Amino acid sequence: MPLRETLSGFWRDAPQPPISPASRQSPLEHFCMDFARARLNMVEGQLRPNGVTDPRVIEAMLSLPRENCLPRNQHARAYLDADVPLAGGRWLLAPMVLARLVQAAEPQATDRALIIAAGAGFGAALMSRLAGSVLALEAPERLDSLRASLEALGATDVAAVGGPVAEGWPAEAPYDVILIEGGVEFVPEAVLAQLAEGGRLVTVETSGQPGVLGRAVRWVRIAGVATRLELFDAGTPLLPEFRRPPRFVF
Repeated sequence: MPLRETLSGFWRDAPQPPISPASRQSPLEHFCMDFARARLNMVEGQLRPNGVTDPRVIEAMLSLPRENCLPRNQHARAYLDADVPLAGGRWLLAPMVLARLVQAAEPQATDRALIIAAGAGFGAALMSRLAGSVLALEAPERLDSLRASLEALGATDVAAVGGPVAEGWPAEAPYDVILIEGGVEFVPEAVLAQLAEGGRLVTVETSGQPGVLGRAVRWVRIAGVATRLELFDAGTPLLPEFRRPPRFVF
């Protein structure tokens, strides 16, 4: 029997996964997607060549089902070297950028971590594999979506809270690690004040202008003073809550 006819018969007879009416992903595309291999390709093709060397970060990125953060019709985008847009001005950050930020934060097994603008929950789930405890902060209207994503990722040990993300979560401060999961024009002093002594905050500082790269940064509190270190270029989109307030010109 010709190969084309054999393959045609295979796909006709193979059981197809259920698809919701809203999904635009074809049954064949989802049936063929090998997510474990996609995770491995992500690590070998995006992370290791770009300086992600911490074995704990690599292990976590290999084991977390990143596709579960996205609607089913976007699962195939989960492992691309790109930011994936979500609702409400949030993004699933590009794997390399997020992994390098988390590595730069140097989370330890005893650390308390705060994830700001936690979005799809992936950064919080990743941090939960590395830190002692993780608090994920989102806008109240996004809280249900965040909790559903954390459950889908198996990150049931992450506590999710709702409030103004640009204010951090002072009720549980101080934190050893703070990750702002998106681009910011500035890091509010109120958030920096929530760092413990020796604590590290990582994010991407950006103007949000199209085609202009931002800079990943790490802030460290030493002797009560937060100091800033630039890390690498990143095209991370700007979070709307972290735009600079407009200045009036007279």
